[in-house]
Amino acid sequence: MTRVDVSEIVQLRAHRPEAVAEAAARRVRRPLLRPPGRLMIIAADHPARGALGVGDRRLAMANRADLLERLCLALSRPGVDGVLGSADVLDDLLLIGALDDRVVIGSMNRGGLAGAAFELDDRFTGHRPEDIAGHGFDAGKMLLRIDYDDPGSLDTIHSAARAVDAMAERKLPVFVEPFVCRRVDGRLRTDLSADAVTRSIAIASGLAGSSAYTWLKVPVTEDPDDMARVMETSTLPAVLLGGEIGGDQEGAYEKWRKALRLPTVQGLVVGRSLLYPADGDVAGAVDTAVGLL
Repeated sequence: MTRVDVSEIVQLRAHRPEAVAEAAARRVRRPLLRPPGRLMIIAADHPARGALGVGDRRLAMANRADLLERLCLALSRPGVDGVLGSADVLDDLLLIGALDDRVVIGSMNRGGLAGAAFELDDRFTGHRPEDIAGHGFDAGKMLLRIDYDDPGSLDTIHSAARAVDAMAERKLPVFVEPFVCRRVDGRLRTDLSADAVTRSIAIASGLAGSSAYTWLKVPVTEDPDDMARVMETSTLPAVLLGGEIGGDQEGAYEKWRKALRLPTVQGLVVGRSLLYPADGDVAGAVDTAVGLL
C-alpha cells in the first residue's frame, strides 16, 4: 500500500494553499464514460457527515493518512474509474497526485450530520456547482432524503432541484441519491422497500428544469428480485449505491451482479465496504467489485 506523507500535505496546505488549485489545473482529465461504458467509483464522502464508522469500528475512517492510503490503492486497481469525495478529501488526493486520468465527483450536500436531530436537513455545505466547474472536476453528487412526515423535506427537494439546474447550466453531470426515510423511535431509517425506492426514483428524476445531465445513485431494494420493476421507473442512467454490506459479502456481491444486468444501471459507487473490507484486503475487494461489471 502506498505510504502517504501527511507532513508534506500539511506543509503545502500551510505555506502554499494555492497548490490545491495548481494541482487541479494540471490534472489529466478523461471522459466520464469509456468503452464499454460502465463506471466503478470509490466513495469517500462519509467523514464530512460525521459518518466515520465501519461495522463495529466506530472511528475507522477517522485516520486520514490511512484513508488516503486505502483510496490510493483502490484508485490504482484496473477497472476503477474514479472517486467521489468531499472537498478536503479531494484536495488531499490532488496534492498527492492521485487523481490524474480519474473521474472526480464532488460531494455537494453534507449538512445532514449522521445521528443529529437535524439529520434530514441535507443542506448544501459541500461543493457548489461553481466549485466543481472551477476545479475541472467531472460531476457532482447530492443526497435527497425525503420524510413524508417532515415538512422540511420540501426545502430539501427545492434546494436539490436548483442545484440540478445549476449543474445542467454548466453541462456537468450530477448524481442524485434519493431515499424515502422515516423516524423510528427517534432514529432515521431508510425505507428500501420496492414501493419506496420506486417513489424516490420518480421524484429524483423529475427535479429541475432539465434532466439532461442527471444520473441516479440508487440502493438495491430489500428484495433484489424487485429491482427490475423498480428500475423501470426512469430512463435516467443509474449507478448502484454499495452501502455497508455487513458480514454477508458474497450475498451483497450477488445482489449487485443481478442489478448490474438491468438496462439503466451503468455501474457501481461503493465506499466503506471496499476500503475497509472485513478481511483487510482492499485490492481483493475492489477487484471483485470491478469483476461484477
